[in-house]
Amino acid sequence: MDGTTVSRRAFAKLVTAAGAGALGAGAVSAAPAQAAPETWTATGTAVSALSAFDDTMKSFMQARHIDAGQLAVTYQGRLVLARGYGNNSPMLIQPTSPFRVASLSKSLTAAAVVRLAQDGKLSLGDPITKFLDLTPPAGQTADPRLAKVTLWRLLQHTGGWDRDLTAFDPVFKDRIIANALGVPMELTHADVIRFMSGQPLMHEPGSTVSYSNYGYLLAGRIIEKVSGLPYETYVKQKLLAPLGITRMGLGWTVSRHPGEVGYRSQYTGPTVLDNSGTVVDAPYGTFSMRIHDANGGWLASAVDLVRWATAFDTGSPVLNSTSTGRVFAVPSPTGVNADGWYYGLGWAVRPVTGGTGRNTWHTGSFAGTYSILVRTYHGMSWAAVFNQRDDESGLSYAPIDSALWTASRAVTSWPTHNLWSKYFA
Repeated sequence: MDGTTVSRRAFAKLVTAAGAGALGAGAVSAAPAQAAPETWTATGTAVSALSAFDDTMKSFMQARHIDAGQLAVTYQGRLVLARGYGNNSPMLIQPTSPFRVASLSKSLTAAAVVRLAQDGKLSLGDPITKFLDLTPPAGQTADPRLAKVTLWRLLQHTGGWDRDLTAFDPVFKDRIIANALGVPMELTHADVIRFMSGQPLMHEPGSTVSYSNYGYLLAGRIIEKVSGLPYETYVKQKLLAPLGITRMGLGWTVSRHPGEVGYRSQYTGPTVLDNSGTVVDAPYGTFSMRIHDANGGWLASAVDLVRWATAFDTGSPVLNSTSTGRVFAVPSPTGVNADGWYYGLGWAVRPVTGGTGRNTWHTGSFAGTYSILVRTYHGMSWAAVFNQRDDESGLSYAPIDSALWTASRAVTSWPTHNLWSKYFA
C-alpha cells in the first residue's frame, strides 16, 4: 500500500492478544482445576427482552469454567443492561465489581493525549523527543529516527517498534531489562525507557503498523510531563470525572482494591517484583501492573466501560468534535488494512455503510483477564469483562465478540428504560 506495510502477524490478532506475553519465559502449567457442580448467579436487573445477552454470557462462561464476568449494554444512549455473573464464584459478582481491563486502557491514554491537544498543551504532530529524555545506556546510541516518532505515530502503532520481528515486548521482559541495566526489580518506567532507548527501531516511523505496548507506556509519561500531574490523576480529573465515573483506577500487581475480583490462570511463573525468582500465580506477579499503567493498567466494571464509551459521542463533556475526529482518523499513509479496518488513537475502527459510519472496538488480555468494548455505528455499545483468559478447555476467548453481536441481533424490541441513574450520580 504505497510502500507501507502492516505487521506480518494479523494486526487483529495482536489487538486481541495485546498481553499475550505476560507469562514470559519459564512459565509452567499448574494442576488442572477439579471439576465441580456449577452454581450460576446473576446480579443486576434482569431484562426479559435482552435475555439473549444473559444466555450468551452463561454459555460462554460455563464452557470455559470462568467464575466471574460482567456485561453492560447501551442502546441509543440509554443503559439498558448491567449484569454481574458468577459461575462457582467465591464472591458475589456485582455489576460494579472492579476487573482489570488490560489493553482497553489504551483508549483512556490516547484520549488523554488528545485532550491535552484540545486544551492547547501540545500538538499531535510533536515528536516524542520534545517531551522525553531518550538517553540510552552508556556505550549505546539512540536510533536517530526516534525524532520522527510523532504523537500521531506513537498512538497509531506506527512508531517503528515491532515485537513480532524482535520477539521482544519490553513491558513483559522485566528480568532481561533488569539484568542488562544492572538494576533490581521491580522495574520503573525510567528503566524500561532507558533500555529501549538503546534499541534500534525496526521500521521507518509512520511506515508500518505494529502493535506497541511500549508506545503507550511512553504516552503515559508524556501525559505526566505535559500536565504536571500523575498519569492516573490526570485521567481521573479530565476524562472520568466529567462523566461521573468514580470507581475506575489503576490496578495493583498483588493486592486488590475493595470489591475487586480475583484472577485465575492455569499458569505460574517467576515474580518480576523482586530478584528472588519466587514462582507465583501468573496474574499476581509475572507482570508488573505499575509498568503497565498507561498501556494496560486500569480497573473498571463493564458499566463503567460503556459509560466511558460515551466520551466519544456527540456533545461529550470530555472531547469536542475535532478531538473525536482525531481519535478515529485514518492513519496516513498506512490507511485502511486489507481486512477493512485500521487502528486509530486507542481504538480499532471499521468504516461501514459506505464510510459514513464506523464500528469501533478494543480488546484486552492479561493472564487473569479478558475484556472487550464495542461501539456500533447504529447507536449500541457493550462491554464484557472476565477474570481469566485461559482454562483447561483450550477454547479461545475471542468468540465473545461475534457471540455478543449475535445476541444483539436477537433482540426484537429494545427496552425504553434507562439505568444510568442507578450507577452514576
